[in-house]
Formats: sequence, structure tokens, C-alpha cells
Amino acid sequence: MGTTTGAVRVVLRIEGLVVLVAALIAYSRFGAGWALFAVTFLAPDLSFAGYLGGSRIGAIAYNAAHSYIGAVASLAAAMIFPDVVPLAIGLIWSAHIGFDRALGYGLKYSSGFGVTHLGLIGRAARVDR
Repeated sequence: MGTTTGAVRVVLRIEGLVVLVAALIAYSRFGAGWALFAVTFLAPDLSFAGYLGGSRIGAIAYNAAHSYIGAVASLAAAMIFPDVVPLAIGLIWSAHIGFDRALGYGLKYSSGFGVTHLGLIGRAARVDR
């Protein structure tokens, strides 16, 4: 199925925690205020709406919002065009992804929401037991 198990999974979850903490520290120094952080922290989860179009479209939408590609691109844009907005977005987005990964929510496979690169979650995990 392509899921990660054992010590590698633990390392990836710790990595997510490190990204979360680093993003929070950076945001506290360069951010645009904690109100913006609180309001937008869960914005990537709006990608769940993709699952209304089925598992394949849902996985694509979720993965687009939960990979580091967009977050790092936003951070790079902030370095090229110095502005607090793309910096804040990139840090908040990175924090969200790190938070999810630390909790074990990985990128999704089209076979179902509970099938992730970090292992099975939710109903899929209970059925697998």
C-alpha cells in the first residue's frame, strides 16, 4: 500500500513536530499577529471539500493543500518580494502541515481518506486491526 511503519513513521511524525515548532517560533518573530494565525491555521482543511467529488479528487485536493510545495513557495516568494503577507501565509501553512504530520495525518492515497503515507488512520485503522 506504500504506507510508512515503525521507526521511520516515528521519525516523520517528529519531523512534523519540529516543523510546527520552528514555524511557530519564526511566526512569533516575523508574523502578522496571532489573530491572523488563529483564523487561518485550519484553512488548508477546506480541501476536505474535494472529497465531495470522490476519493481521487479528494486525495488530490487534500495533498495539494497538505504538501510543503505551496507553503515553501510562499516562503520563497516572501524572500524574493519582501512582504509580511506571503511570509505569514507560508509560516502558518507550514505550521498546519507540521501539526497534521505530528498527529499522524499524512498525504492521502486515492483508495480512501484513511489511507495515508504515514499509515492508516480513523476507520481504516480500526478495520485493519
